[in-house]
Amino acid sequence: MEDLFGIEQNVLDEAVKYAAELKNGAAFEPSKFETIVKEYGRLLKQLRRVTKISDRTTVTLNTSKHDLLDKVHYDALTGIYNRRFMEDSLKRIVRSLSRHGGTLSVMMMDIDYFKKYNDTYGHSEGDTCLKAVAEALAGCLSRADDFVARYGGEEFTVILPDTDQSGARVMANKILRCVRALEIPHEKNEAASCVTISIGVTTSEVAHAHQGVDYIKRADEALYQSKQRGRNRYTYVDFREEI
Repeated sequence: MEDLFGIEQNVLDEAVKYAAELKNGAAFEPSKFETIVKEYGRLLKQLRRVTKISDRTTVTLNTSKHDLLDKVHYDALTGIYNRRFMEDSLKRIVRSLSRHGGTLSVMMMDIDYFKKYNDTYGHSEGDTCLKAVAEALAGCLSRADDFVARYGGEEFTVILPDTDQSGARVMANKILRCVRALEIPHEKNEAASCVTISIGVTTSEVAHAHQGVDYIKRADEALYQSKQRGRNRYTYVDFREEI
């Protein structure tokens, strides 16, 4: 591409020089003036062309940036939020709720006997199962601030800001029903004949000393109790600062 700034400077220098000549009494030469005008017009066309290219490039870069951010936030397999997004969002939510003593409920859950499901039906069917469960979990949530994320493997996390213990229990039962309603056969599931999940739930009024990881750890402890009690159920445990 031409050096447009160099051309611009040359045109400007030529115009200044010609203006000085006229000022000093030189005769006006229409042809010389016309040459300067033509050069300036050609420069403007080039600058407009470069500006259009620059605008298109900026739009493309912004689109690519947003696409990249989406990929960073979402799980590639299930399409729901990923663990990184969940952890970053949970930190912000805890900070926000702690300012006015808001209530937070967190759930940890996983698919019952999922390894046996993969061993029985194959990993391709396992991926299909994960997608179906993730979609069911997302479909259970109706409030804008609530969200579900894939924590890893067959584990999921549900974050429920401004939800008390009663609301969390209602949501846990709803999620259990939604997953069972998928009626995905699972002959090696010792808790039922179809795919089910186990859930751990905890709730607390958020204090300044709380951290997001505290809620995850406590909900995970509750999830472990659900597994010990036979799976295909939820267990609620009170949140404590001394975890």
